[in-house]
Amino acid sequence: MKQNKLRLAILDMNNGTPNQGMRCLREIADRYKDQLDWDEFDVRQKNELPDLSYDLYISSGGPGSPLDGDTWKKNFFNLIDAAWIHNQQEDSSKKHFFFICHSFQLACEHFNLGTITKRKSTSFGVYPIHKNKAGRKEPLFDGLSDPYYAVDSRDWQLIQPKLKVFAEHGAKVLSLEKIRTHVEYERAIMAVRFSPEFIGTQFHPEADAQGMKTHFEKTENREKVIKNFGIERYDDMMLMLEDPNKIELTHSIILPNFIESSIQKLQEQELAVL
Repeated sequence: MKQNKLRLAILDMNNGTPNQGMRCLREIADRYKDQLDWDEFDVRQKNELPDLSYDLYISSGGPGSPLDGDTWKKNFFNLIDAAWIHNQQEDSSKKHFFFICHSFQLACEHFNLGTITKRKSTSFGVYPIHKNKAGRKEPLFDGLSDPYYAVDSRDWQLIQPKLKVFAEHGAKVLSLEKIRTHVEYERAIMAVRFSPEFIGTQFHPEADAQGMKTHFEKTENREKVIKNFGIERYDDMMLMLEDPNKIELTHSIILPNFIESSIQKLQEQELAVL
């Protein structure tokens, strides 16, 4: 029996800002073209939102404060709520959601999981991320080292988790940012399992090493990074991008695991009702 393709909605939260993340998401989605049809929605610039006819949703990172937003933000939260409520129905075909960076911060704000605050300085580069106990059991992280490495590019962060709210939602912290012994700042939460179908990361799991390397080797991009963050940060990032056990490993595991596990669960649900 031939199964119909599932549907993936990619939510572009970049507000028209040029970026590498959307290229990476499109390329990842294209790998599953035999199983998925996918559409793209410009959420912040055009107020485009998908409906609940999609099976999978991946919402990108983006610039600016996650505490800002107008109509598009209200509509985005309405979509999250609609998918969440839908998933509470016992016999429903579940909606699977992955939130990246800016979208992750928005989701954490919406669910009131902690404090969203501006960082003392921009986090930019390739950094180690540490699994906690729940993260070491998270199926989507199978195959990642501990710590694992990811592209981090953000001015905001989730800190001070509200453990009572986490417990009420059944949510779990999965990872924390790098250990910084030279400062007293609280470590940011870098990944959360919101529910069996909702998960997100404050870093960029879509980032691919070769694409990022090519992008930052261009003179204008190289000079911009050096001007803003220094030559040492640039050289360290480029070195990390060459290591197959760092960014490329994360790129090859987290989002592919999300897509493949979602497809498997949805197909199992479909077969169960036949």
